[in-house]
Amino acid sequence: MTLSDRRLLLVHAHPDDETIGNGATMAKYAAEGVGVTLVTSNRGEMGEVLVPDLEHLAFERDNGLGAHREIELAEAMKALGVTDHRFLGGPGRFHDSGMSWAEDGTATAAHDVPEGAFWHADLLVASDLLVEIIREVRPHVLVTYDQFGGYGHPDHVQAHRVATYATSLAAVRSYKPELGDAWDIPKVYWSAMAKSQMAEGIRAMREGGDTTSFEGWDPDNLPWGSDDEDLDAVVDGSDFVEAKMAAMRAHATQIALDGPFFALSNNAGTQVWGKEFYRLAKGSRGPVGDSGLEEDLFAGL
Repeated sequence: MTLSDRRLLLVHAHPDDETIGNGATMAKYAAEGVGVTLVTSNRGEMGEVLVPDLEHLAFERDNGLGAHREIELAEAMKALGVTDHRFLGGPGRFHDSGMSWAEDGTATAAHDVPEGAFWHADLLVASDLLVEIIREVRPHVLVTYDQFGGYGHPDHVQAHRVATYATSLAAVRSYKPELGDAWDIPKVYWSAMAKSQMAEGIRAMREGGDTTSFEGWDPDNLPWGSDDEDLDAVVDGSDFVEAKMAAMRAHATQIALDGPFFALSNNAGTQVWGKEFYRLAKGSRGPVGDSGLEEDLFAGL
């Protein structure tokens, strides 16, 4: 299989999630000619607005954040070189569900979930929308979240459920042929934050004098992430960190230039943001590299 024959589908919850977790991977594969498709579950209308001049866009005020984040996502995809990006069911089909923080530092469902929220979407209805995309794109690899959505956000959890169910349904020859010819995705990965890498980055920040970013996070006891023994693959996108940073800057309402993400970049740079990790959820593990992990999501295909 040549690079230009390979197709990668990513299923995410909100604009900016794709860049933080998989931006270097997306930019690397897009540059190599791999077909990269992003599906975003909703427009992130409930997100916090970090730009003072745009605070009026907040859900509880003018409720214009969703439309603005569409623009941010388009700019981020330009930075990453990704030309095929879509909202599940179209922009606004599903609404951001919001979230609240639990006492253990993980996210959980909000007390008041808005009407039309993705969290309350009928699983089959949402999955059918993705089945149609899967059968159109016919990806060799799908990337989404684990069953916990990475850190507990209800929309991340729902994206995992939809992606998992749609992957199964899309492979059934007799299931709704009007949605396209059946396609069995060979490999599915869950995006992962490597605890060891994140801990090293936080320590580097603190050694450099930054004690406010990730305040309260204990590098030896991070609230979420994956242990090294659970990781199956790493994509080294170190050459594409600048593209990832440009995409993060495009998500200006969500990622502060003086916030912890960019502080981490300044102190740990490519070490943290250039290497992105994955857990294999479907398919066979391919050949591994010097890292002891697969170094290509298409390994073995």
